Amino acid sequence: MKIALAGLGNMGFPMAERLLAKPFPLTVTNRTKEKALPLLEKGALWAASPAEGAKEATVFATILSNDEALESLLYGAGVLEALPKGSVHLSLSTISVDLSKKLDAEHKKRGQGFVSAPVFGRPDAVIEGRLRVLCAGDPQSVISVMPILEALGAKVFRLGDSPSVANLVKLSGNFMIAAALEALGESFALVRSAGVDPALFLEILNDSLFRSPLYENYGKIMAEKRYDKAGFTMDLGLKDLHLILEAAESLRVPLPLASIARDSLLAGLARGRQPLDWSAIVLSHYERAGLDENR
Repeated sequence: MKIALAGLGNMGFPMAERLLAKPFPLTVTNRTKEKALPLLEKGALWAASPAEGAKEATVFATILSNDEALESLLYGAGVLEALPKGSVHLSLSTISVDLSKKLDAEHKKRGQGFVSAPVFGRPDAVIEGRLRVLCAGDPQSVISVMPILEALGAKVFRLGDSPSVANLVKLSGNFMIAAALEALGESFALVRSAGVDPALFLEILNDSLFRSPLYENYGKIMAEKRYDKAGFTMDLGLKDLHLILEAAESLRVPLPLASIARDSLLAGLARGRQPLDWSAIVLSHYERAGLDENR
């Protein structure tokens, strides 16, 4: 198996480290070579362009930030033409349902496999091997990439032959995270207005009704005001909510909570909070309640 990985951001870099540690033969490509230097020291090979990485790959993995970046890589950078017949494109990104359907058809037309395998988990979950992987695609392609997915995550969920189903499930999960952040933000603003420390409120939640990794981890970030250490930025959160609402509209499914969370993220982005963790949604609720966000 010859693996090439495109995208060495917050998620892609630790994914590459895990694959090298297994070890898998790995070629990496990125907009800047400097980001790849620690991986090259650990045995990775460097491809000067995505197409160069694709032409020898049996599996070409992508972990990019949005639809536009992935389409630019595949079409603009020549990856689709360079990827050999019989090779598999493994998309680990959170992308739209429509793009997933488009790529599935495109790869089939070219005799290439396509597996969509978005993940649940932040960068620390990649490092610790705690990712949950959602996987869908034609059975033979899925079998060929399964060793990679098992190396990256603690559990792989098989979701059938249609890659777009994995993307819909991933977006549905991200919607639930956004709804939880919205609820935490509103409740933190409420208890703060009554003079209760949000950290104490969070302790009560975690010790009673709402103990879960989501409330525990994101609530702690909110209570400790550690928004600058972004595992998932506010602008990426807004991107996902747009994709969620787009998919829901196509299926004629109302998602009022998603619209509310989107507006709270928009309010934060209007204040210049693009690079902050999306748990900084709580600051929008503090402002609406007339509370000092720095206290």
